[in-house]
Amino acid sequence: MHFRTRGEKIFNVFNYIFITMVCLICALPVVHILALSFSEPQYVAAGRVALWPMGFTIESYTFAFANGRFMQAFWVSVERVLLGVSINMFLMITVAYPLAKSTQEFSARNYYMAFFAITMIFGGGLIPFYILISDIGWLDTMWSLVVPGGLPVFSMVILMNFIRGLPKELEEAAMLDGAGYIRTLILVLLPVLKPALATVALFAFVHHWNEWLLGMMFMNRPENFPLQTYLQTLLTNFRELMRQMGPEFLQLVARLNERTGRAAQLFLGMIPILAIYPFLQKYFTKGLVIGSVKG
Repeated sequence: MHFRTRGEKIFNVFNYIFITMVCLICALPVVHILALSFSEPQYVAAGRVALWPMGFTIESYTFAFANGRFMQAFWVSVERVLLGVSINMFLMITVAYPLAKSTQEFSARNYYMAFFAITMIFGGGLIPFYILISDIGWLDTMWSLVVPGGLPVFSMVILMNFIRGLPKELEEAAMLDGAGYIRTLILVLLPVLKPALATVALFAFVHHWNEWLLGMMFMNRPENFPLQTYLQTLLTNFRELMRQMGPEFLQLVARLNERTGRAAQLFLGMIPILAIYPFLQKYFTKGLVIGSVKG
């Protein structure tokens, strides 16, 4: 049995205190937004809402779901995530696998790595980017949101390094059994790559769900805005958006204010991230590789 020294006990106490403070710093803004969304507007306007709702009401959520623009933007983001993450995962896997080989197996490896490294450091600028998308004819289309970032180079490098760290015996055994590169990748390596795949998939999901600039640049019609672009316009121009809703919303808007309406829709936008993370978090270790090769 290991007996902890006084220094170890002090260090553990410090760690618990520090991690608790970090968790509170991350959680308290979310709790505050949630409290605002469930509070009566007069309490919010008076600045009396902190971490607990006052005058509990769900009018802000009623407004959010009755507001067709919010749900329309939500489904645009769902479509973007499904298509964008699929493209990202396909390109990352198919690029990372050959780049994980040595130069003896793939002689052009270093040239491709240099090319991808340059793309991480230098960009062409927003104006040439916009002109390119416009000339291709992708304005107001989903392709303008998912294709430009189709290959996240940083995530691809993470996946490549994970593949390079796998035991060579896995691939050699498959090759001896007559499997080619594609079959080896699909049937042998991908099941072992679950931790890395879950990590880069989560990165891709968060990027597509949270990114708003491309929607602002390439979508000319508000009905094509992804959720985060819609929320950005909501935060900057709430009153104007409410006026455009029509007279049927006037009675409901009279029972809200800007902060409660924004808070409800902001919190609804967080829910997919909060929901998916617990299912992917368990794959963040590399323990699946242990024991995969028998002596």
